[in-house]
Amino acid sequence: MGEVVTRDDVVGIVRRGREHGLTFAFANGAFDLLHVGHVRYLEAARREADRLIVAVNDDDSVRALKGPGRPVMPAADRAELVAALRAVDYVLIFPEATVTPLLEVLKPDVHCKGTDYTADSVPERDTVRAYGGRIAIVGDPKDHSTSELLKRLGG
Repeated sequence: MGEVVTRDDVVGIVRRGREHGLTFAFANGAFDLLHVGHVRYLEAARREADRLIVAVNDDDSVRALKGPGRPVMPAADRAELVAALRAVDYVLIFPEATVTPLLEVLKPDVHCKGTDYTADSVPERDTVRAYGGRIAIVGDPKDHSTSELLKRLGG
């Protein structure tokens, strides 16, 4: 089971891990109403490196991205659920509009994005390339979404 950590914690975790030769993959998202697409994305991301760090959007950033009524669950609950997945090693909550500041600090070996992206459409691609990281497009086709689930539930 993964662990919910602070930004400072994960910086130390990455530094110590690198001293032991470990590689790090990084994934991010809102993870509001966890579904099979999330699980498949994170399992595929985990296969890219020795450890997987997942950044979960805070409540304000989800609201800005997804609109009123979102998130359905608070960030702490979403982070705990993501940490409970077997593929995940570390989870942190981030308030920024993008993960660029985290990527600049952590410099993960691999920045993983879902199949709704291409390597050239990843918003953080220039940041990742600048520090010598790699982008991996992982997971199954984007056939699952929290927004669609909410529509089916009448929410």
